[in-house]
Amino acid sequence: MKISTFNIENLDESSDEYNPTLFKRIPSLRCLLNRIDADILCLQEVHGQELLGHTSNNPKRELSALETVILDTPYVHFHTAYTTTSDEVPYDKRNLVILSRWPIVELNQYKHDHLAKLGYRKSTVLPAEEPKDISWERPILHAQIEVPSVGLVHVINLHLKSRLSSNVKGQKLNNYTWKSAAGWAEGYFLSSIKRVGQALETRVLLDQIFATAPQAKIVVCGDFNAEPGEVPVEAIRGRVENTGNPALRHTVMLPCSLAIADSVRFSHLHHGQKNLLDHMLISQSMFSLFSEAHIFNENLHDESLPFASDSKFPESDHAPFVAHFNS
Repeated sequence: MKISTFNIENLDESSDEYNPTLFKRIPSLRCLLNRIDADILCLQEVHGQELLGHTSNNPKRELSALETVILDTPYVHFHTAYTTTSDEVPYDKRNLVILSRWPIVELNQYKHDHLAKLGYRKSTVLPAEEPKDISWERPILHAQIEVPSVGLVHVINLHLKSRLSSNVKGQKLNNYTWKSAAGWAEGYFLSSIKRVGQALETRVLLDQIFATAPQAKIVVCGDFNAEPGEVPVEAIRGRVENTGNPALRHTVMLPCSLAIADSVRFSHLHHGQKNLLDHMLISQSMFSLFSEAHIFNENLHDESLPFASDSKFPESDHAPFVAHFNS
């Protein structure tokens, strides 16, 4: 059995001077998806496309860009789950998607279901505001999949808040220029709260699963926008070294990345720096089935280099992470 996570980067039908057309992206993406050859594939940044008759009061969307990409691949026959708005349609931007060879027996998404919104008063906002709630930008997608000869597997797909600073009203000259360092810092602080907050909600969800099924088979994967050892990853892992409680050892989530050589243990490049932002964490019961892991980063590009433009590559700026399990 192979499980993979892949931030496919802004998959959409639309294009502009910086973003290539879907037609130009399809060959490289389809080739990579076929190479991944996963039985369960978790995707991030799958945009929704508006259908005829769509309005703000009557939203109508589908994932037609993804459907086009997976044509002529085995995934076209897979069971599909994705995040939805309160109107039961895909979000317009950055949906989480799970494609599974086997039936999805239960599906849930969570956004402040296990952790209330946090009230916060911005210090640098202009003009001054009353405290407002801080909310995550994306739900947590949780699928329960019945895998032959393995049993029930909980697959949790995440895309935590990026490291880019959140907007602070009155503190930006334009999309790229801040009026003050303090304004930028507060925006960065707010993004950190969102990233860690959603990681905490994920950990609360894990504890609830373990409370009813101590030997549950769980995979948590996705774009964490955080390196190993940083707070979001540590919060989800729940290591005994942090809790100081050996009785909680069965709830510890183990990183598949440790099975990959350090020299190739990266899924993202920024200013020449190799970063591991995409993760796959597994429960102890899944660890007994785990055999090996790979990151397909041979063709990964660095858009942030000084000689690069804002033009996007057909490929994603994240590399797929693939883990193999015995079944």
